[in-house]
Amino acid sequence: MLVATGVVDDFLELSPAVRLVAQVLAALLMIFGAGVVLKDLGSMTPGGDVLQLGVLAVPFTVFATLGVINALNMCDGLDGLSGSLALTSLSGLILAAYTWGMPADTALLPILGTGIVAFLMFNLRLLGRERASIFMGDAGSMFLGFALTWYAIALSQGDTRALPPAAALWFLMIPIFDAVSMMLRRILKGRSPFAADREHLHHIFLLAGYSVNETVLVMTGVASCGVFVGLASIYFRVPELVVAGAFLVTGVGYFWMISHAWKVMRFIRTSICRRQGASDRRKGTDTAYAGPERRSGQERRAPLAPSPREDVQADTRSVDAMTPVAASSPVAHPHQTHS
Repeated sequence: MLVATGVVDDFLELSPAVRLVAQVLAALLMIFGAGVVLKDLGSMTPGGDVLQLGVLAVPFTVFATLGVINALNMCDGLDGLSGSLALTSLSGLILAAYTWGMPADTALLPILGTGIVAFLMFNLRLLGRERASIFMGDAGSMFLGFALTWYAIALSQGDTRALPPAAALWFLMIPIFDAVSMMLRRILKGRSPFAADREHLHHIFLLAGYSVNETVLVMTGVASCGVFVGLASIYFRVPELVVAGAFLVTGVGYFWMISHAWKVMRFIRTSICRRQGASDRRKGTDTAYAGPERRSGQERRAPLAPSPREDVQADTRSVDAMTPVAASSPVAHPHQTHS
């Protein structure tokens, strides 16, 4: 259903209401057709008790599904970005499933991951390509967002859960943070939270001078750090309330960074240029610094030897100083005799 809706949307530009209805129907089919529902949020109380959702389970699951689908869709603004983020999240889910149980329920995860890898071979700007050979579109991004939500809920619920719900948040860190931050910024500016703009994280990277491949690489690296934190919290049995609190604090920091994006990007670019300049000077090149090479302490204490050009200029000045009369004589300036 989502794939068909996405294909039609890519060609005919469906209204947001139509896409929303299709996403809600897909979420309801997942809940009532497959029994994949977010019944609890894990041990989120100070006493360690499981926080049950009760009657809120169905609407909360629908809300979470729509959130992840649209969050990943918002990241589909650069070649290879949405697919790379989806593959990173999927890799975390696969590791959690095959390390801490439930491999039978995730048999399709490696197949899905292999398909994403094959897709990225043509969607990334590799081998000198200036543009992607194929594109994901709304059909692909909505399907991947739905699949990630399905397996994240399936692995985080029940008595034999492979990961707590709080850890699953870290697997989807970048899409969640980016979507929530953008909506909050639009609301604070008095705009609709669903209005399109060019203030997403990947847009900021591009405006700061990063290339498409550099932006994809940096954002995928940050997403991988989120997956690592989620896996580490499971391995070291960190209390789920602490894991969720750390995720919230990190989200606040992300929102601050986005709100001060230009200051942060200026600092990053300046640091990179300084490191590049130091590397160029060590290699003996002048690509980042056109001035004279810095000398060591011992060399700075020694007097500078004049260059050959300076010697010639000094000799010329000394000759002129020794013959002041010749400078004003008619012989020194033959052209004056013709005037």
